[in-house]
Amino acid sequence: MNGWLSKHFDDLASQELWAILRLRQEVFVLEQECLYPDIDDIDRQAVHLCFWVAGELHAYARLLAPGVSYEQASIGRVVVAPQARNTKLGQALMQRAIEQIETQHPSFAIKLGAQKYLERFYQELGFETISDVYMEDGIAHIHMLKKAIEV
Repeated sequence: MNGWLSKHFDDLASQELWAILRLRQEVFVLEQECLYPDIDDIDRQAVHLCFWVAGELHAYARLLAPGVSYEQASIGRVVVAPQARNTKLGQALMQRAIEQIETQHPSFAIKLGAQKYLERFYQELGFETISDVYMEDGIAHIHMLKKAIEV
């Protein structure tokens, strides 16, 4: 398996789901030392965007329709595997996620809860900070919004 893959939860093969959950655990729970319920009911409502290289998951994001987490569409669980960092894959992942949401939900803004240290990264992708810093699972976060495209 190589390249971009975008699937609804029910369409994921068991090995794909395993790789997604393993990468999220590796980064969000172990690397960031954050004990929180990563697996939640939102996974079943999401479109799972993945980038594979030689059968190995290198990047992932969870895309949500308006009304699932926020009134806007949203992108969450954005992660790049440690071995694929510093390759601009995070930017490519987010650009692809934004394009997919803008295609599926063109009249909706995109909202995300970003780790504060990534604020500039998301600003460069067109997001604006819309909240003060808040703590979530021991990590400083902010809400950010990318306005809907003109249709």
